[in-house]
Amino acid sequence: MIRLGRIHGLVALCLAFSLGACTTSRMKAVPTGDVAYGIVPPADPDAPRTSYIIVPNDVLRLQVFQEPDLSNDELPVDNVGNIQMPLIGEIRAAGRSSSELASDIAYRLRQQYIVNPQVVVSVSEPAARFVAVEGQVEKPGVYEIDREYTLLSAIARAESPTDVANLDEVVVFRTINGQRMAARFDLRDIRAGLAPDPQILGGDAVVIGFSSMKGAWRDFLKAAPVFNAFVFALQRN
Repeated sequence: MIRLGRIHGLVALCLAFSLGACTTSRMKAVPTGDVAYGIVPPADPDAPRTSYIIVPNDVLRLQVFQEPDLSNDELPVDNVGNIQMPLIGEIRAAGRSSSELASDIAYRLRQQYIVNPQVVVSVSEPAARFVAVEGQVEKPGVYEIDREYTLLSAIARAESPTDVANLDEVVVFRTINGQRMAARFDLRDIRAGLAPDPQILGGDAVVIGFSSMKGAWRDFLKAAPVFNAFVFALQRN
């Protein structure tokens, strides 16, 4: 009867191996290594802190020197990333830094309205940014993040991977120029400091894969006491 229990375990593990092979073949299409880091790079430690990029739903503070009618302490960026200004009309704000936007506004005012406009733009209320964490984590969900978030911190917000997570199948989805992209990372290397920790941006989604081998082994261990009790009862009869 003990041999039967061992056979049961081997069958479960062999089935898990075959399922895991199918999953791995699908994951091969997701970029890894340098290509993955090209899609979802780590934060640049040398980047200046002032290089904040405006996003939809930010609230800006616009000052045009000696032009109170053009200034605005609460200028919203709409859902598609534009702002509205007197005289000028609609201007693209999202995807630019505050200084880039100020230069564009000054240029437009200079064309027809003001000889030498002095324009300053700052972000008074950054828009809330969110990341979705799905798959094999203890607490899947959508979490608000800040500019300093990385893959490790996003997963930590979801209370870490489960015991059946496949740590080399951690996929980050990101929309770049309107195209949905994916990049796969090995969480073990990142935790060990062998690979950079990629930066997570608002709108990203993180999915941690399922390890069929770990899942089958866990299920086998859970079922083992019941199975052994059944075998013991047969032996007594």
